[in-house]
Amino acid sequence: MDRFLGHVTNRIDAKGRVSVPAYFRSLIQKAGHTELYALRSLHLPAFDVGGPDFLTRYDGRLESEDPFAETADDMSFYLNADGAFLKLDQDGRITVTDFIREHTGISSDVTFAGANTHFQMWQPEHFEEHRTRVRQRLAERRQAGQQAANGAGAPPQRGTE
Repeated sequence: MDRFLGHVTNRIDAKGRVSVPAYFRSLIQKAGHTELYALRSLHLPAFDVGGPDFLTRYDGRLESEDPFAETADDMSFYLNADGAFLKLDQDGRITVTDFIREHTGISSDVTFAGANTHFQMWQPEHFEEHRTRVRQRLAERRQAGQQAANGAGAPPQRGTE
């Protein structure tokens, strides 16, 4: 299964480098990538990271926009000025730059989290907080769905009042 799955927390070394998890590296190498593109999440204190194909998907979306529209300008800025290239060294490490640290709050450790076609880089505590919120939202949706399926909370039907 070729997808980024799971999460791993690794320590940043004294030179500011961190090892990309072995499984993630294997997917990157299988795709033939040596450079990665990191894009700041718009709504989370995390970076979305992937190979050239990750960026190409966004480029395709940008190309579908009216080139004179503000949305196209915003997307172009986001893709080209608000991201960074990350180079994998021979040992599978990347440098955690100030750009990444400032957006994420990363200091000594990085949590790498799978996101199917790409992965995310998080400050570990922010990742755990987000994971807790996501699980809570999903549990609430599941409960609401079960209640709806059981008729709880449904409006009374005509003639039964």
